Amino acid sequence: MGQILNLTVLMTLLVVTMVGTAFSGSFNEEFDLTWGEHRGKIFSGGKMLSLSLDRVSGSGFKSKKEYLFGRIDMQLKLVAGNSAGTVTAYYLSSEGPTHDEIDFEFLGNETGKPYVLHTNVFAQGKGNREQQFYLWFDPTKNFHTYSLVWRPQHIIFMVDNVPIRVFNNAEKLGVPFPKNQPMKIYSSLWNADDWATRGGLVKTDWSKAPFTAYYRGFNAAACTVSSGSSFCDPKFKSSFTNGESQVANELNAYGRRRLRWVQKYFMIYDYCSDLKRFPQGFPPECRKSRV
Repeated sequence: MGQILNLTVLMTLLVVTMVGTAFSGSFNEEFDLTWGEHRGKIFSGGKMLSLSLDRVSGSGFKSKKEYLFGRIDMQLKLVAGNSAGTVTAYYLSSEGPTHDEIDFEFLGNETGKPYVLHTNVFAQGKGNREQQFYLWFDPTKNFHTYSLVWRPQHIIFMVDNVPIRVFNNAEKLGVPFPKNQPMKIYSSLWNADDWATRGGLVKTDWSKAPFTAYYRGFNAAACTVSSGSSFCDPKFKSSFTNGESQVANELNAYGRRRLRWVQKYFMIYDYCSDLKRFPQGFPPECRKSRV
């Protein structure tokens, strides 16, 4: 128990450090509000964005640019209070029936009960690679940074710079991996009370509407694709061309310990451990899913 408490104190200090970090990405320059009419707003000179959900509609936005590998950071403060039935999605995706996608989805809950952070990876139109987590903090009280690190060798999901999941490239085992389709950044806030909270048992309480999530601190150290040509942010390009050293930085011994800590104490579902779902044997990438 003492070890858990010490780790919790350490993680809390890290959270405070990360929340204080400021980025310069402008929402006016980088994103378009795509649906929901007035329910999506950009304000504070382009430094803040909010999405709202009411009984009539949710809302959403997407990036103007397409990305092919990089690190994407976004600070979110999720719907507070009784958020049961709501889903705040933040993800990368291409288009079409064989699309690639890398997902964060925040599943709301009743007041005082924890959000579920749902993650998934789609490659060539196939997903079903879910891992779910509780968070070690209240994501509605302050902004926290949620990051996707997308490289040819792996995808890392991070929360306040803490790795929570690694999806490795297992093409040698015949498993598709997102590496050829540029993807845009999307986010939406919508009603999913048929499944989001306790499998749909808890419905959205519309008397608490509108439900609102807030965004700030967007940063992309990535390669962008436009009209068939690409441009790589120098910060990312230097690390991309020195892939092995960068992998070591992202998942050094300390990072691996943090990853194991999150997966031991906060992971609540892993498709690679679901015997009922895969009675004939786990998918081949599950052999490579542990770090």
